[in-house]
Amino acid sequence: MAAQAAEVAGEESAIKQQGELDPFWSAVKAGEVGSSSYPGQFNGTLINTYDPTLIQARAGWLSQVLALALFGMIVIFALFVLVNGAAKLEKGFSGVEVLRWSKLDILVHWLMAIPCVLLILTGLSLMAGRFVFGSFLGPDGVAALAAIAKPIHDYMAIPFAIFGVIAMLRWMKHNFPAAYDLKWFMVVGGYLNFGPFKGQHPDSGFSNAGEKLWFWSFTIFGLALIGSGVVMLFPEQIEPSRTASLTALYIHGISAIVITGFTVVHIFMATVLSEGGFPAMTSGYVDENWAKQHHNVWYDEIKADGSIQYKQG
Repeated sequence: MAAQAAEVAGEESAIKQQGELDPFWSAVKAGEVGSSSYPGQFNGTLINTYDPTLIQARAGWLSQVLALALFGMIVIFALFVLVNGAAKLEKGFSGVEVLRWSKLDILVHWLMAIPCVLLILTGLSLMAGRFVFGSFLGPDGVAALAAIAKPIHDYMAIPFAIFGVIAMLRWMKHNFPAAYDLKWFMVVGGYLNFGPFKGQHPDSGFSNAGEKLWFWSFTIFGLALIGSGVVMLFPEQIEPSRTASLTALYIHGISAIVITGFTVVHIFMATVLSEGGFPAMTSGYVDENWAKQHHNVWYDEIKADGSIQYKQG
């Protein structure tokens, strides 16, 4: 603080021989206010103080755990699929397809999902670039990568926030807990192909227990991600203090870690682990045997009330 004051004043004499601050800088450190041309709420504060532990967390463990959440989960699930294999349809494909998602739901999903993936990749470059890419890109390469990632991250935040909130509101009705969800977790959803877990197909509604966990994690931490992102994206309108800005960055990082880990799991589950599951978010239809095996409660309900819709042709 004293050295910084001396540089600004242009006088090394600002520091007294006994190591005490010049009275002017002592007053500044104590919170003495003045006036400046800055129109914001901190226009009278010469130095905007902050909590240094927030910077230490941002530069340290937050960055490292974010990288681990992405690459660690990819490695773990890749090994799991390699050892366990995919969850096959016991009765095979029936050739009859049942409507699961509307065209609007599919549109909302992809307008949220594509920005989400881009935000994860660019966020990794911005927050943990020196840990992940520093060894082979060097400081200049990491800086160039960050310069590319920053505008993409800023612009992709808008559609993610809009369609993310829409998804939360549209799909909340499918994700309230049910009594049978506990059993789903106890047998790992029936996705294990060995031991006493093999062939287990626990009850599940429109969303199984794992999807419900993903939904509520996405909702809670997604809203935290969006809220903290607004503080960082529009500082001139919000005018946060330095500590508030760093706190937003801290919350943003923690939320990103959670969503990144769950996103990796979600992608593996939808594309690799569950045979017949991916068409749900492309055509909107799923094979009838897939619906019976993985979402039997939902299938029985739409069959009983006559709302089931089969794919024509």
